[in-house]
Amino acid sequence: MTVQQCPCASQLAYSQCCQPLHLGQQVAQTAKQLMRSRYSAFALHQFQYIIDTQVAHYHPDVTLASFEQEPQPQWCGLEIITDKQLDSSATVTFKAWYKHNTKLDVIFECSSFIKQDGVWLYTTGEQFDCALPKRNDSCICGSGKKYKQCCI
Repeated sequence: MTVQQCPCASQLAYSQCCQPLHLGQQVAQTAKQLMRSRYSAFALHQFQYIIDTQVAHYHPDVTLASFEQEPQPQWCGLEIITDKQLDSSATVTFKAWYKHNTKLDVIFECSSFIKQDGVWLYTTGEQFDCALPKRNDSCICGSGKKYKQCCI
């Protein structure tokens, strides 16, 4: 039996990482954990979880139908750059790499979170430009290999 690695790059099995959050068995204890679980939800098409873990009035047009439009991106890797957490607010800066129609792209964002009634929720994000990896850069998937020897 093969153990499914969690897409969030935690190096843990999905069943021991983001799955309990996706199933509603646990809630994220930190904004960083919520960010990772939201990335995994995108990768695994757990779109209701994404909707449930954001403040609705910031995203009035987000629906299951909007997430389910084809073609779906292929999520390749997550890199958490920084996370800063206070009692009821936090930011997490990350790069989420994906391929869409075979073209590599990235979401480079500083996401903002708030804690409401003991639950962390995504509010908004500030997006940044990001250069694509060069052939000899470390691979975006976190394998430790050069990009040209892995996901290129």
